[in-house]
Amino acid sequence: MLEFLSGYYDWIKAIHIMAVISWMAGMFYLPRLFVYHAERAVVGSELDQTFQVMEEKLLRVIINPAMTVTWIAGLIMLAMGAFDWGSVWAWAKIISVILMSGFHGWLSKRRKEFAAGANTRSGRVYRLANEVPTVLMVIIVVAVVVRPF
Repeated sequence: MLEFLSGYYDWIKAIHIMAVISWMAGMFYLPRLFVYHAERAVVGSELDQTFQVMEEKLLRVIINPAMTVTWIAGLIMLAMGAFDWGSVWAWAKIISVILMSGFHGWLSKRRKEFAAGANTRSGRVYRLANEVPTVLMVIIVVAVVVRPF
């Protein structure tokens, strides 16, 4: 199977990059929605319901599928030998991607809290959380492109 896919490596990498861009766009936007939701919407209000729809659709339609495609394409490339496991950059990338996936899970749980009317976090918490994907993205891109270590 991998021999068959090897002829499509550039396509797999292109799909991986497109999925990462989509995933990251959602990971930047969802915490920002949470900031506004926490600060401006009263539980049960029309605005609360609007935010809930936006957050749920962002996760279900964009973020979750993009993360799935990112992982599948990445694992295919990994199986094709795209990683040098003896290099620190490869480990920095994979650990950062795992952390990004964990943050994705954290955001999913926060969305469920908002949906249940049970959010206890302030807009400030979500502003700080909004920096997590930025830091992880910087580590991932530098590790893969510059390979400083």
